[in-house]
Formats: sequence, structure tokens, C-alpha cells
Amino acid sequence: MASKTKQKVFIDKRTLEVILTDQQEELEAKRGDKLCRRKEEQLIDLQSPQAQVVIGVRRSGKSTLCFQTLENAGVKYAYADFDDERLEGMESKQLNDVLEVLYKIYGDFNYLFLDEIQDVKGWHLFVNRMLRNKMHVIITGSNAKLLSGELATHLSGRAKEIHLYPFSFAEYCDMNEVDTEKKTTKAEGFRRAAFDKYMKDGGFPELLFMEDKRTYISNLVDNILKRDIEQRYKISYKTAFEQMAHHLLNVSPAVVVSTDLADSFHIKSEHTIKNYVAYLQQAYMLVGIKKYSSKSKVRVTQEKVYAVDVAMMNQRENAFAGENLGWRLETIVLIQLLRKCKQNGWDLYYLNDRSGECDFIVCDGNNVLQAVQVAYDISSDKTRKRELGGLLLANRQTQCENLLLLTDHESADIEKEGHHISIRPVYEWSITV
Repeated sequence: MASKTKQKVFIDKRTLEVILTDQQEELEAKRGDKLCRRKEEQLIDLQSPQAQVVIGVRRSGKSTLCFQTLENAGVKYAYADFDDERLEGMESKQLNDVLEVLYKIYGDFNYLFLDEIQDVKGWHLFVNRMLRNKMHVIITGSNAKLLSGELATHLSGRAKEIHLYPFSFAEYCDMNEVDTEKKTTKAEGFRRAAFDKYMKDGGFPELLFMEDKRTYISNLVDNILKRDIEQRYKISYKTAFEQMAHHLLNVSPAVVVSTDLADSFHIKSEHTIKNYVAYLQQAYMLVGIKKYSSKSKVRVTQEKVYAVDVAMMNQRENAFAGENLGWRLETIVLIQLLRKCKQNGWDLYYLNDRSGECDFIVCDGNNVLQAVQVAYDISSDKTRKRELGGLLLANRQTQCENLLLLTDHESADIEKEGHHISIRPVYEWSITV
């Protein structure tokens, strides 16, 4: 009974005005902050009749991206953040009261910025009405199923999704005033030092100003697990679910094997395991890529999952994870490739068979654009042979000649078995992609 009461909350207009005025003041305070220009800003089309929907993991900068876009365009807009405990339990029928109060606070406007609107059950009905009334709507959300599912069902063709990840290395450099263009020894040294720190700390924007990064990430992970997943999906085996989530963050990148996870965490149903992994992906804590194959049946099995940011790999309480520099480097490359693929409408896979593996295969439909291998250190002959072998395997299976080996520091162009292979350090590659 308590949960039902919590689901239905009526908030009077005077209280709404206090809450939304507080939120306006918080937004006003951003005008004095140093903010990072992000590539995704150009993907938000403020002239479009479609709702512009920015989705991604919590604390990745979605609200700031939308704020910057609206501010730079100089349009009249109003703002409401539903990730506010004072608005918890609000139903869609009260959204018209929100609209009325926003007109009182902001005056006339033709852009409506709705932060974490997925928390309001039935929100799509209100957004649909706003779009019919020629209002431009900008939405953020941190749950793919609750947001994208409603978009596909109720706003089909009336919404554009923009995926946002934590800071790229180039954005990290921008915020830390590290030059990414000069070719001097000094500038190169500063970039390498910045990349070493980025590979350890990750790209969550607020971490730049946090001394206690471990507590921040621990709280973020805990919030996502308990609030975004356990409450919403009514998880029965909370302890087992949380243990599995932390395990996957500790060992990522890893191929998901449902039977092994079910045995390890004493969960009888493989279906439950698959749901748990899907929930972690829908909340953007994990991101996954499929196995490369021309056969559809193979592509939907053996998914490989990664943490959405390297900070989640070990900046958590009881993570008990080592430096794992190779895995961290691979994760950074994966997220950078996903940024590029999302922007261009491409697909990303990994390749693996009995003769070897290649970390990433970039495809435009069935056309393979690039094969990418990642290795922290290729100074040993054995490692170098294995990593180059992965690229040659990708070439044999896909006929792709665009072969790239990314490392921590080595740079070269070589010929191997009649094929050109570029070797580049990730810190250099990532600011040019």
C-alpha cells in the first residue's frame, strides 16, 4: 500500500512554483561556470518539429549540453527537472500545472527543456501534445527502455535521439586547459601526462572538481543500481544483482555467458541473468557490442560488455581491481568509437574465432570501414605478433584494408604480409577522431 501511495502524489501550484523557481536559479548559476563545448551540440536540431532527446548515463553532462545549446541559440525556453525528490510520484496529468507555472516564471517561451522526464509516468502524452502545439521540446533521460521504449511506441517519427557519454579525452583536455594542437615536446609531454590521468580518473564531468573521486563514483553506481534499476524493475534478488553488477564492472570488458553468471551468483534462471544485464545496459552503466558475423543468429549471442567509463572499473568501494591498463585503454577506445558510430549511423562489433580476435570492427551496413586492435604495450615480440595477427585475421574475414593498432605510446606505419597497418597512441588518435 505504501508504494501505491508513493506513486500518486498531487503537488499544489504554489509548491510547484517554489520548486521550479529553485530550479531556475540553479540553471542561472550555470551561466557563470566554465563549460565544455561538446560535439553532440551540433546534433541537437532546435529548428526541428521533432523532440530532441539526449540520453546517456547519469552525470555525463546531458543537462549541461542542452543548456549550452539553448543558451548559444539565444531562444526563449523554460526548464523543469523531474530528477528532484520533491517531484517524485508526480503523474502526467499534473504536467499541465507544471506548464502553467513555467509560463508564470519564465513568461512566453517556445522551447521546453524537460530534464529526466522519464520519471513521470505517462510523460509521452504531454510531450506529444506539446509537439502538436508547435512547442520545441528538448528532453534528457538516463534510462534507455523507459525513454526509448516510449519514444518508439508513442512518439514514432517525432523524436530524435542523441547519445551522450562522459567526457572524451579531447573534452577532458579542454576543461583542463591542455593544448591538443601544438607539436612541441612540451605540449606532447603535457598531453601524455593528461592522458595518464584521464585513463585513471575517467571522464565524468564533476570528477574534475572532486577530491574524493572514489566516494563520488561509489555513490553514483549505488544510485543507478538502487534507484534506476532495483526500484523501477522490482528486482527480487537485490544482493545477487548488485554483486553481479560489480563483478561485471570489475572484469569488463567481458563476454556475457549467462550460464556462468547464473552459477556464480546462485540465480536459477538464465532469463533473469539476461534481464539483469539488459537493465545495466538500459541504465547506461554497461555498454555492449555484438560479435561480428554475416549470420544474424551469431550476432545476437555472445555480447561483449564494457563499463561506460573507466572510472567505474575501479573507482568504487571494494572494487578490488588492479590497474588493468590494457582493459582501460580498450574501454576508452570503445567509447570513442561508439561516439563516432552514433554520430554517423555506423555499427560496431568485435571479431573472435578459433584462430584469433580483433577488438573492433566498424561497419556501415554490411560494408566494413575499419578494423581496430588495442594493446597497451607491444614491445614484446609475442604481444606484437598476436595483435598484428588480429588485424590480419580481420582483413581475411572482411577484406578491410583500413587496419589500425592503437597503443599507449607507439607510433609507426608498417607493412605486414602485403597490408599497410597504422600504429598510433590512443592519446593522439582520440583527439583527431
